Amino acid sequence: MRLPPLKLPSTLRIALGALARNRSRSLLTMLGVVIGVAAVIITVAIGAGARTSVASQINGLGSNMLILLPGSVNLGGSRTGTGGASTLTIADGLAIAQLPHVAAVSPTVTVRTQVVAGNNNWQTTISGVAPSYTFIRNWPLASGTFFSQHDVDATAKVAVLGQTVETNLFPGGADPIGRTILIRNVPFVVTGTLSAKGQSSVGQDQDDTILIPFSSALERLTGQTTLASMLVSADDSSNIAQVQSEVTSLLEQRHHIVAGAPDDFSIRNLQDIANAASATASVMQLLLAGVAAVSLLVGGIGIMNIMLVSVTERTREIGLRVAVGARRTAILWQFLVEAVVLSTLGGAAGVIFGGVGSVAIATLAKWPATVPPSAVVLAVAFSALVGVFFGYYPAAKASRLDPIVALRFE
Repeated sequence: MRLPPLKLPSTLRIALGALARNRSRSLLTMLGVVIGVAAVIITVAIGAGARTSVASQINGLGSNMLILLPGSVNLGGSRTGTGGASTLTIADGLAIAQLPHVAAVSPTVTVRTQVVAGNNNWQTTISGVAPSYTFIRNWPLASGTFFSQHDVDATAKVAVLGQTVETNLFPGGADPIGRTILIRNVPFVVTGTLSAKGQSSVGQDQDDTILIPFSSALERLTGQTTLASMLVSADDSSNIAQVQSEVTSLLEQRHHIVAGAPDDFSIRNLQDIANAASATASVMQLLLAGVAAVSLLVGGIGIMNIMLVSVTERTREIGLRVAVGARRTAILWQFLVEAVVLSTLGGAAGVIFGGVGSVAIATLAKWPATVPPSAVVLAVAFSALVGVFFGYYPAAKASRLDPIVALRFE
């Protein structure tokens, strides 16, 4: 009389009992999978955090932003490099603003000078910009108001302070709104303060700045008619490349640049910088994932070795079960389930340790570490597949044992 095949709950109960009888060996066997899965989780968290950090820094620079700079000129055989040409004008900005998919344009005039407020002074960067500047740069105000287009048209003497300038010119928490500051001996009234922006990706203090109308900067501070740069914001990230192409064509036409001649301006696309940084982060993540995969492979080999040892130790048990009617498929499933249980429990423990490790990295290194739920599911599923893959051979070997030989095994 043959016994019916084992059901899954019974098979699972037998497998857990066998593993429990050798707790130390089972825990050590799972260790390789635990390390591998934890490494995968931490790797994914670091990679996702790196992309988040890059995206945050790029978005902090501006909203779908293009930066236009004057090009290079040749003076007596010497090329000045980017910024040497005086070619960008306010009229160029007005023309660019009429292009489709252009959301906003802001001319920029930059001056580095000493600023005085009462008995305090501070050297900082004065940027002459348009009212659209805060929209393009994603830079809200902390207090007060920003200047308007009317202020630009009237070349008004108004200013908005960055947090670093505010701290140094008005220490002790004094309110700067309505106070007067001197920029190159020209009085400007403070109408607002910017929220803290922090350091840029190159370590520059973005809060060490004062914003004034670009018309005031040109007329009252520099006496020039050309711009240091121009910021252009596309209406959507998908249109950045199109806007860049249209701006290039428009400026070549306005500056009478013939085909084949070098442009007297340059355009920097922040999206290209973001893509390059993201690609670098992805490559590093793949390298780390390779290391984690090796750890999982080692863990799988450990499972296979231990299961082979288990088959050898339980040869008489297997022979006795087959002799009393156990099907070979039941033997196969028993050992396969043991391997899968080992790897799955190791995967679950690895997820826990990986989550703890990700939090520790984010806390200690002040690095954003995000663990996507899909990564957790994939890590556990992959660890279970490791158990199936490396556990099948020992299980198949156990199911093929000759019961007569197995019963005689010492």
